[in-house]
Amino acid sequence: MLRIGHRGAAGYAPENTLSSIKKAVTLKVDFVELDIQATKDRQLVIFHDRRVDRLTIGKGVVADLNLTDLRRLTLPGGHAIPTLEEGLKAAEGKVGVMLELKVPGLMELTLDTLTRSGFSSPVIVASFFHDELLHLRRLQPKAQTLALLVGNPITPAGFALEAKATHVGIAFDTLGKAYVDALHSAGLQVFAFTVNDPADIQRIAALGVDGIISDFPDRIQK
Repeated sequence: MLRIGHRGAAGYAPENTLSSIKKAVTLKVDFVELDIQATKDRQLVIFHDRRVDRLTIGKGVVADLNLTDLRRLTLPGGHAIPTLEEGLKAAEGKVGVMLELKVPGLMELTLDTLTRSGFSSPVIVASFFHDELLHLRRLQPKAQTLALLVGNPITPAGFALEAKATHVGIAFDTLGKAYVDALHSAGLQVFAFTVNDPADIQRIAALGVDGIISDFPDRIQK
């Protein structure tokens, strides 16, 4: 079972920062999950929210700000918003990355950044926008992709099979043994998010999932 640090190791350092990535590495995670968006000038940055208001000293929508504008904003502790390229450099050779595309239309920019950086560790591309995953499958037939879902669909594996995904990410409180078994029977790897309470981690692990995503990845027993 894989141990995946949510937004780096968000329980210990400001989410999606280089510090959070480095903390996850020290906790010996298998992957770090990072959220990807594009600025107004089409630079990829690691940031979760559509707006910067909750996490920084500024206000506004990420897609309406240039990279230079975002660089002026800081997160708690004075941390800067990193670019994807900076995040990949922090993870290179140490840990795999799960890149969640937060908005449509980022796939080719993401692939260009991965190629330009020479990133050689494992990569899983994740999204709630399943058309993005299909686009990646056309571009790179052997890519690892993860279809995200909150809820319990009528056909357990249908959404992921339509997206031709290799993995699924499911909100942990909707998972049960029959659901996990159905996904496995369809040939899918199952990751549960975002599991922080030790009792919940133990319950989800007992279902036989393939990976757990947590703000506190050190709580996940290998």
